[in-house]
Amino acid sequence: MIFTDSVTVSGVRRTADGYLVGEARVARTGIQDYLGTEIDPENEHGLRDKPIVRVYRPESAVFHQDAMQSYAYRPMTNGHPGGDGVNSKNWKDVAIGQTGGEVVRDGQFVKVPLVLMDAKAIEDWEAGKRELSMGYGAEVVFQDGVSPEGEPFDCYLGPMKMNHMSLEHRARGGDQLRFGDNTPTPPQGGHQMADTLRTVIVDGLSVQTTDQGAQAIDKLTKQLADAGVNIKTLTDAHAAALALKDADLAKKDAEIDSLKAKQLSDADIDARVTARADLISKAKSIADADYTGKTDADIRKAVVIAKLGDAAVAGKADAYIDARFEILVEDAAKNPANDPFRQHMIQQDGKTVGDESEKARLQMIADMQTAHLPAQA
Repeated sequence: MIFTDSVTVSGVRRTADGYLVGEARVARTGIQDYLGTEIDPENEHGLRDKPIVRVYRPESAVFHQDAMQSYAYRPMTNGHPGGDGVNSKNWKDVAIGQTGGEVVRDGQFVKVPLVLMDAKAIEDWEAGKRELSMGYGAEVVFQDGVSPEGEPFDCYLGPMKMNHMSLEHRARGGDQLRFGDNTPTPPQGGHQMADTLRTVIVDGLSVQTTDQGAQAIDKLTKQLADAGVNIKTLTDAHAAALALKDADLAKKDAEIDSLKAKQLSDADIDARVTARADLISKAKSIADADYTGKTDADIRKAVVIAKLGDAAVAGKADAYIDARFEILVEDAAKNPANDPFRQHMIQQDGKTVGDESEKARLQMIADMQTAHLPAQA
């Protein structure tokens, strides 16, 4: 994994060939701030979404013998090339200069000589792009702690191995890596050297910060916006769930009200029983049959069929059949002979009269048969 660090050029001069030559502090011990996506891009250690990860560089990482040797003769680039850094395949395309071989410790810093050779890169440097960012590899030990200076950190580095040095606008190390005292005289029409900061808008306010600070602010702003969207999504989902629940409750209330409306009172039941008995009575006055279990409509239809035949109801609507039934009822009311009660009474009366007549006839016969017999003494 290639990391990047930034340092400030110091003691710069121009050669007769137009190159820029000088010395630069290229690394230091202590705490440096990185983005979580730089240190833990796969989030294997839970640091990817952390805006700022504090990485400690102990002396054993910065001044290790192998590390000190790796600062020498590193290619310089105008911006980090990305990927795996600089190698023999892309060196010719990206190199704009290189570091020298005299690597020394300068307090808590490592200082190396360097030469900037590419004309376009020199123009960028003169226009203000004048700080250096090291591209290096190192083992990251994901263990938090506190540095000897009392500063907390999230992880620390093992021995560093340099790959390249990139010309950049801003240093990761901050103010202590400010541009050195010796500055070349810019060519006629050139730009005076001055520290520049990036301006970002935070909640309507203009804030000047480094590129790294701007990245952190942008990330935090996006996270806040995403959090707002997530909260709105959850709120909308909660409101929708409540609305659905209210709709279900309203539906159940309507069903309960409907069931209540369908419940019959005692008076309703009595009225229905009376109407049913009346219908069956009318039906029997026309066609005496068993109407148990039939609906009112079925009873009317059965009576019409019994009296008039199947053809009378074939293809007819219920309203027509009901009307034919009522006509038959009216006709039956006009003809007392169709009254089953009256017919029963007549049958009973006829049977009584017949029995009395038969008795009188038999008695007359008996009297006639005994009329010639002598009287008994």
